[in-house]
Amino acid sequence: MTASAVVSTPAGSLRIRQLAAPALLGGYGLIRLVPGSKQPGLGWTTGHLALLAALLLFGEIFHQLYRLTRERGRVAALLGYGTALVGLCCSLGQVVIDLYASLATSTRAEQNHLFEQIQSHPGVLPAFYQVGPLFFYVGLLALLTTLAVRRRLPWWTPVTVLAATVLMAASLDLMTVGAALYALALLPLSRPAR
Repeated sequence: MTASAVVSTPAGSLRIRQLAAPALLGGYGLIRLVPGSKQPGLGWTTGHLALLAALLLFGEIFHQLYRLTRERGRVAALLGYGTALVGLCCSLGQVVIDLYASLATSTRAEQNHLFEQIQSHPGVLPAFYQVGPLFFYVGLLALLTTLAVRRRLPWWTPVTVLAATVLMAASLDLMTVGAALYALALLPLSRPAR
């Protein structure tokens, strides 16, 4: 196979997840740009529900990437998959905290106060906000890079995911652009192998 060869996978539900996960992530990014969506209310809740759904779909994508990666090396596959799942769990925890803080409060000041109370517990900030969610991106990059090195995905797939991740880390206002790049990067997974 050449470096441009792509992965052979069942088309149906995988293709839907590959499109839906970035689309929901991009939807969250768009909702964040709507005035009033960064405080308790419909915008905050709707955006975070979209993010929650996106993360759950990424969990399915991680599993598919793990299955493809382990075909030629279980250690790399397990490390990448395990790292991605840790980050996924931490990210899900953050979204659940954010949803709870929105549903339990009615003003931005109350929400901030509740966030301070929750985040004051030892380990909450690093686990769910500062360090833990980073493993999501590290694991995703590890799985995609392993497949690219083995010429099961094009070389630009992990590069595109890295660029998208850097954009979103630079500013959450660029989340929709990053999500579009994720969709582009995941596209080769659902194409038939050449």
